[in-house]
Amino acid sequence: MAFFSLFLSAGSLWMGTIAGYPARRVPETADNKMQKQYTLPVPQLDFQSAVLRLKNVATRTPLTFSLSLSRRYQCNVYLKREDLQVVRSYKLRGAYNMMNSLPQAQLKKGVVCASAGNHAQGFAYSCKKLDVKGVVFMPIITPNQKVNQTKMFGDGNVEVKLVGDTFDDCAVAAKHFTAEHGMTFIPPFEDIRIIEGQATVGIEILEDQPDIDYLFVPVGGGGLCSGVGTYFKTFSPKTKIIGLEPEGAPSMKRAIENGAPITLGQIERFVDGAAVQRVGDLTFSICKEVLDDMHLVPEGKVCSTILKLYNENAIVVEPAGALSIAALDDYAEEIRGKNVVCIVSGSNNDIDRMQEIKERSLQYEGLKHYFLVRFAQRPGALKEFVNHVLGPDDDITRFEYMQKHNKETGPALVGIELKSKCDYEKLLANMQRYQINFTELRQDDNLFGYLV
Repeated sequence: MAFFSLFLSAGSLWMGTIAGYPARRVPETADNKMQKQYTLPVPQLDFQSAVLRLKNVATRTPLTFSLSLSRRYQCNVYLKREDLQVVRSYKLRGAYNMMNSLPQAQLKKGVVCASAGNHAQGFAYSCKKLDVKGVVFMPIITPNQKVNQTKMFGDGNVEVKLVGDTFDDCAVAAKHFTAEHGMTFIPPFEDIRIIEGQATVGIEILEDQPDIDYLFVPVGGGGLCSGVGTYFKTFSPKTKIIGLEPEGAPSMKRAIENGAPITLGQIERFVDGAAVQRVGDLTFSICKEVLDDMHLVPEGKVCSTILKLYNENAIVVEPAGALSIAALDDYAEEIRGKNVVCIVSGSNNDIDRMQEIKERSLQYEGLKHYFLVRFAQRPGALKEFVNHVLGPDDDITRFEYMQKHNKETGPALVGIELKSKCDYEKLLANMQRYQINFTELRQDDNLFGYLV
């Protein structure tokens, strides 16, 4: 069994290494029996050196007490506000720590990264701070807002190359470019120096609140969870660490179940800051030891949480930044009366996505439904539908109708928003009572993707 240990080096730097505390083991099953054999050797984590490197670079973000969440869950909920970081996410910590630890001769040759989001912006800011040339590879489909933000943080020190239709294409091109030009690739999570930088989030949390029962951490590639988790298992082993992934991209959960990282065939990329097809070998080796639970959060639940945070607390977060708070409902009984910390990982949310966020939220809450309705092609058919089928608080938010010649019925796509979830059963009952010919479109149907 692996253990964590802590020791003070001759240079007075605290060093954590994957050895020293009773590690949690996933129960052995047919799917995860490889786990005992799959362990990547993990180098020592030099927490204090990362703190010193980042001292005048990264913002020490606040750990704020949330009165509304604390009342809702009858516990003490604190938010680690990495959304207030200088680049609006924690990613700066890892990128800068790795780059600043490179030998000067190597750093002067330049650095490269592949990212369409927070890692690119943290990388660009680090390039500016260190006055080093950086090249950022992004997919061609990357929104202009993200491209412009990256250039703004780089402030003349970075070049952006738009390559490929997917992130995978972009990453392959970035690594080829790195090798051809003798530069250094700065990965988003799979490097011990990246992990050390992200660990400084955990250091600040424990300094501000030493007594923590539950820590909720968003998981993408696993860099943040590896760093923060290692620090907590060293300095606060009683804290239960809960990792959160979006339901449509369960890379770490599947890796733990399998006993080793696997590449997912397809993932839902909506929670883009935490949606990866494969977690790192190194981060998996650490996360499987430090995590007490790995939990999946539906994308719709994430959207509802984003809207609540904005409406109730005036906090603007990106989808990945809402993961830790979105999971609290599923742990409500466990956390009652406890001290809880949720890491709000970032706030790089494009305003153009807000309509989609609202739409996904309404569908998740059971307040928005889509139907293909085959109306009888006679005068008054639509009027009867509105007057007799819809309830007094139901609202048609989308209506697309195509009249068919020489046909008895014509199809229409009808989107209906309800005031209360319980009105759904009444709506279906009315459709059946008035013999409406309809088909409900479900999110997991191919037809839903084409029409909605």
